[in-house]
Amino acid sequence: MAFRSKVADTKTVILHLLLCLAIFYTFYYMIGSVCFGAFKLDHFDGLIPFDFKTEPSESNSKYLVNLLSMQLTYFSSGLLFAAVVKRWVWDYAITVTLVHVGLTSAVMLEFPLVWQWWLALGSGLFLMICNGQLIAYFACENDHSYPTLDSY
Repeated sequence: MAFRSKVADTKTVILHLLLCLAIFYTFYYMIGSVCFGAFKLDHFDGLIPFDFKTEPSESNSKYLVNLLSMQLTYFSSGLLFAAVVKRWVWDYAITVTLVHVGLTSAVMLEFPLVWQWWLALGSGLFLMICNGQLIAYFACENDHSYPTLDSY
């Protein structure tokens, strides 16, 4: 019993990855700016997607904005990833998250060691994968070019 699936060429994969990264960071800045306005913070920090150094505290508004922005971005990005990459949401979600960790380390000149940031990142990734895969499953239900669960 061989596994048959359509494999995309490299050009398509890179194009989808760039599109997913653009969706992710566009959503991050849009949601971050709305959250900054909702929490009435003084100035918008352009480093919001990369900031893991803010002191984690329930009374720290900037931390709450960063946390809320991250979770809402991961939630909404997963939904749009399903439209772009169909059934491969999990793969692109993990790749975008790894690129995000790399960019975060490069921008902040330090590897994030704050466990709260990693917990938020992991839960956001889980949300992105679950939501995106569910949407992709129901959207591609009638697409017979992908293997069904019965074929395994």
